[in-house]
Amino acid sequence: MDERIVTLKGKRLHLEGRALDEGDDAPSFTVVDSALEFLDSSLLKGRNRLLASVPSLDTDICSLEIKRFNQEALKLSDELLVVFISMDLPFAQKRFCQANGIERVKVYSDHKEGAFGAAYGVLIKEMRLLSRAIFAVDTTEKIRYAEYVREISEEPDYKKALEAVKSIIGP
Repeated sequence: MDERIVTLKGKRLHLEGRALDEGDDAPSFTVVDSALEFLDSSLLKGRNRLLASVPSLDTDICSLEIKRFNQEALKLSDELLVVFISMDLPFAQKRFCQANGIERVKVYSDHKEGAFGAAYGVLIKEMRLLSRAIFAVDTTEKIRYAEYVREISEEPDYKKALEAVKSIIGP
């Protein structure tokens, strides 16, 4: 298996799991919501969605990213589900969303099992945090866009991610 590397301010970190590509089936996973209820990804089937993994909502770049996608999602179809997943505890996620007016984005924690991180190849081995990545998944459960941000302290390519989402939700 090829070694998968990302960096954090130049420091090399290893990703666990395989990278997903456009056309791959979207893997299943289980995460936890702010009410400590488990969400099985099978409940998302049949929905167009943008999935974003971030190291922690309480960091500058992650905060910018979720706020940007929250604003962009308000302009898009209600049929689109926008989901952010981090290793933050559900209580911290809830506090962050309330304090920052995050209404359109659903936020889930992978802290319990790391199931999303392992399935989507974004689990950072050295830190047990999630790497920054974006996935657009269509109603047929196919990945239509995948971006693994090489330098974690940088933002994703918003333009490409939004173009991919718009292409799957239609006009």
